Amino acid sequence: MSLIPSFFGNGRRSNVFDPFSLDIWDPFEGFPFSSAVANLPSSARETTVVANARIDWKETPEAHLFKVDVPGLKKEEVKVEVEDGSILQISGERSKEKEEKNDRWHRVERSSGKFIRRFRLPENAKLEEVKAAMENGVLTVTVPKEEVKKPEVKAIDISG
Repeated sequence: MSLIPSFFGNGRRSNVFDPFSLDIWDPFEGFPFSSAVANLPSSARETTVVANARIDWKETPEAHLFKVDVPGLKKEEVKVEVEDGSILQISGERSKEKEEKNDRWHRVERSSGKFIRRFRLPENAKLEEVKAAMENGVLTVTVPKEEVKKPEVKAIDISG
């Protein structure tokens, strides 16, 4: 059993050595004391989410597809941007539930706060044709790829 996969995430999480990933890595993710966050005052819990949106990045022959789990968010609460000509940024904010004075919380597991995920796109990405759609709590961002031109091979006659 290797320490690296368990230490750096669950395998679906992007690799820290991946040059295209610009995720914010939480070295304490998964440790037992992270459940203690639920016992913090509400003002401290607001900033606990930094990069909690789970993302799958798949490359097909035609495009790069990003699927982001954002359950409970409306499309107005999520932003998809391309900045500096090659960075795809997906961000948003999940509002916390209003606390009533007479409420007594038994467990707080759903996160609230802001999230941001950034990815460096490859050179073959068509940035002017990026599309995003949201359905059933899953945001799908499609970044089309430029066609790869095969080099033209010209046969040369050999004299003699």
